[in-house]
Amino acid sequence: MTRVLVVEDEPPLVRALAINLKARAYEVDTAPDGITALQLAAAYPPDVVLLDLGLPDMDGIEVIKRLRGWSRVPILVVSARATSDEKIEALDVGADDYITKPFSMAELLARLRAASRRTSSVLPRTEEPVVIRTREFSVDLLAKKARREGRDIRLTPTEWHLLEVLIRNRGRLVSQRQLLQEVWGSTYHTRTNYLRVYMAQLRRKLEADPSRPRHLITAPGMGYRFET
Repeated sequence: MTRVLVVEDEPPLVRALAINLKARAYEVDTAPDGITALQLAAAYPPDVVLLDLGLPDMDGIEVIKRLRGWSRVPILVVSARATSDEKIEALDVGADDYITKPFSMAELLARLRAASRRTSSVLPRTEEPVVIRTREFSVDLLAKKARREGRDIRLTPTEWHLLEVLIRNRGRLVSQRQLLQEVWGSTYHTRTNYLRVYMAQLRRKLEADPSRPRHLITAPGMGYRFET
């Protein structure tokens, strides 16, 4: 059973989310503030976190940062903050998706299913570690570790999934539609802005010169390619 941690301080919304999630066989924990959320996440590790940013004790951005210090759980932000800068900040510090309030329950459930699929995906077992090395960085797909200039680079679960798809198709163009379907699900095949945001994040973390990438290559209007 998928465990969902709902971090929200509006009781009516908490009740609505809990009812809808439990009706679909999710196990639900709820937290009205950031401290409680972090304690619950440590005691009862969730499979997905639904997180409001406007919490009474700390900003949701801080909750994401603290969670990302020790967990790769998918984090789906559900917030009334609607500007691009606020969305990008949440994604940059480790959120995997962002829904603006008010939202439809159907959309939230669809994104939650997509997040659950991503976290349950398991790479095939092999006898030897799958390690890809470039001049600037190395990626161990099985250990889920990236290193650049001798230092570990933290990637979010969505960044990892996107990078894995590109690496496993290295040298070949992967279409925007294929990437969106593989990483976010079939209902997201037109959300090309997701790819732009996440590819920019990967380049900032991995490329020596993000403005002139050597490994994460864009084919304008078509897709992306990984080159070693």
